[in-house]
Amino acid sequence: MIHIRKALLSDLQPLAKLFDAYRVFYRKTSDYQGAMDFLEQRLLQKDAVIFIAEEDKKTLGFTQLYPLYSSTNMRRLWLLNDLFVAPLARQKGVGKALLHKAQEHCIATDAQGLSLETEKTNAPGNALYPQMGFVRDQEHHFYFWENPTLASNES
Repeated sequence: MIHIRKALLSDLQPLAKLFDAYRVFYRKTSDYQGAMDFLEQRLLQKDAVIFIAEEDKKTLGFTQLYPLYSSTNMRRLWLLNDLFVAPLARQKGVGKALLHKAQEHCIATDAQGLSLETEKTNAPGNALYPQMGFVRDQEHHFYFWENPTLASNES
């Protein structure tokens, strides 16, 4: 049975392995130590909420949420920035369970909602999100400004 819970520092190694695989999925260079360092800081600084999916003591997937705020709604939002399921655990309801836990967290924290973005080519995600009640935004444009002092091909 799949169990979803908040990640702890003791989960860092298996979580970093999945996080590194997630980054590789998005065409970044593998950097396990960088993944360890990044996630350790998120957990220590408590500036993200990370949920992990487990079954039989194996870590199958994770989702990472960051707090945001809507000035117009004067409410908290959560950015569902990362969601990843290990390839061998796919098609078993792990992604749905992680999304459901993120939705429960949103309700528990009295937040306006969850926001996420994914690549147009992410067929599994683009099929799953509407099933879970997410509505694709048709009213807004998404813009991004890249800091020119950082290398654009940075891993």
